[in-house]
Amino acid sequence: MGRLCYRFVDMEEKTAFLFAGQGSQYVGMGKDLYESFPESKTVFDKADEILGFPLTKLLFDGPQQELTQTVNCQPAILTMSIACWEAFKSSAGSRLLSVSYVAGLSLGEYSALVAAGAISFEDAVYLVRRRGEFMEEEALKKPGKMLFIIGLDKACVGQICVETNTEIANLNCPGQIVISGGAAEIEKAQKQAKERGAKMAVTLDVSGAFHSSFMKEVTYKLAKELQRIKINKPGVPVICNVTGKQAGSPDEIKDNLIKQVASSVLWEDSMRFILSKGVLNFVEFGPGKVLKGLMRRIDASAQVMAIEKKEDILALQ
Repeated sequence: MGRLCYRFVDMEEKTAFLFAGQGSQYVGMGKDLYESFPESKTVFDKADEILGFPLTKLLFDGPQQELTQTVNCQPAILTMSIACWEAFKSSAGSRLLSVSYVAGLSLGEYSALVAAGAISFEDAVYLVRRRGEFMEEEALKKPGKMLFIIGLDKACVGQICVETNTEIANLNCPGQIVISGGAAEIEKAQKQAKERGAKMAVTLDVSGAFHSSFMKEVTYKLAKELQRIKINKPGVPVICNVTGKQAGSPDEIKDNLIKQVASSVLWEDSMRFILSKGVLNFVEFGPGKVLKGLMRRIDASAQVMAIEKKEDILALQ
């Protein structure tokens, strides 16, 4: 699987590629790609080989509860995303030029690094499987929850976090923030958010307090795994979740991946950085259209094409 050196355009505008994060999974995702595109089938088969179990069967047949487990969900979404990307590359033909930036939401950052040629798919699928194992193990040792809040700004949510001993986990887009913490603390934060006028404040169906200090031990385990992985200089700029800016060197990429699991995901900052560089077109790869929805709230003038199903690929031909 070669490096990314493309940009999808019908016009002259700059383009960025975005890769889906955890939470957008569903049973059956990618099956039509597997059956229709040899390039996608190769990705799915390679994932099964590397992981040593039929991930593809879990993707296509479920059950949903097992697919949603962090340890399975992370390699599943990465595999699906790269299968989309490989089918896109093979089908878009002459409409592929040079891409300006790539980025991925949390787990999606690994997909973005594969697309940029910084990490091989084989290493990435192994890494995210281990990442998921570490996160689940830590969640059992140190139970926690995550709260999805809509309708409050960063300053207000930050104050709630101070008062309830919780932490901001995701800054997704204006008015959409996720926080992490212990179960009792999240319950207090949920109550405060509603009292302060949140349109929505609901706990997420996840196994732990991800992207917070609850995952600190995971950073040490992930660092050891990353010592074994070769990271190349990316062929296209990668925007990192931890900083919301470009990471250039392999060492910087590695450091950001280690920090990311216990740090806030600065998705809105990441998108605003790309937009500030004159990028107008975005292509989202992977299950769901979450990133397209977030971009609508960040900058409604940006154009986002979602590549998820067979018909999305055929529309390019």
